[in-house]
Amino acid sequence: MEAVPVKIVPRDFGETRRRDWWWVEPMIVFTVFGGFVTYATWAAFQNAHYTFGPYLSPFYSPEIWGSSHHALFGPKPEWWPSLAPFSPALLILPFPGLFRFTCYYYRGAYYKAFWMDPVSCTVGEPRKTYWGERWFPLILQNVHRYFAYVACLFLLVLSYDVWLALWFENPTTGQTEFGVGVGTLVLATLTSLPNAFTAIRLGVNHRGAALGSETLNNNTINLAVGVVLPALFLSLGGVSGLVGFDLVWLFAMTSFTLLLLARARGAGRGGGAALISMYLVFVAVHLAGA
Repeated sequence: MEAVPVKIVPRDFGETRRRDWWWVEPMIVFTVFGGFVTYATWAAFQNAHYTFGPYLSPFYSPEIWGSSHHALFGPKPEWWPSLAPFSPALLILPFPGLFRFTCYYYRGAYYKAFWMDPVSCTVGEPRKTYWGERWFPLILQNVHRYFAYVACLFLLVLSYDVWLALWFENPTTGQTEFGVGVGTLVLATLTSLPNAFTAIRLGVNHRGAALGSETLNNNTINLAVGVVLPALFLSLGGVSGLVGFDLVWLFAMTSFTLLLLARARGAGRGGGAALISMYLVFVAVHLAGA
């Protein structure tokens, strides 16, 4: 069979023969992701409004030095340079931040939306050479695994924060009592659902390693570790029926997910459907009890 030579014609930036709306996805990623980075930077430098009662913002946890009662070593040290900005978030955010920024999903997002490398398939790039990840600064992406080790420590810290967030001071008696705030349940549900959806998709595609990574990032495990395990050793006192349901549901959800991981073929469609059903039961029970 005779080979037909194909001539590669370089394209200018943004030049393409595509007629679809290829620019929509990079634009959305640039807007949403850029907005989050802007907000996170502002929130980190604000150094205020990051704690209320037993709650501590994940942006500031663990609070090494700070003005709240969560601070491990008290207020800002005297040796801190007067010209250097101080915020508890600036001391810890680089570690989970670099873990996220070097992960494969984020690379695919900001390579296209911010660096235009490439902006989309068969669309001209703003450069003529291929950089790859062998040169500075992209070679730093290879430290992702090391930041993952540090991120595992944050799992333990956030689990402990969840445990602390379950104890409220009674204004009448002045004693600390067990309780679950509505905000805690809302945040737990909102952060767990995207992770569960991604884990189900990974399981259907038989990507076991990625499924394990996504499951360990799931805040459901944070809640289970922070609530169920300490409850084995400490008395919770009087617990309402709805709170008791939450504890049982969190434990069952986490245990069932880990059992799915143990299977050689992963979660599969049946396991994914079961996970979705468990979330729907959780939502239905809380709507009925509202």
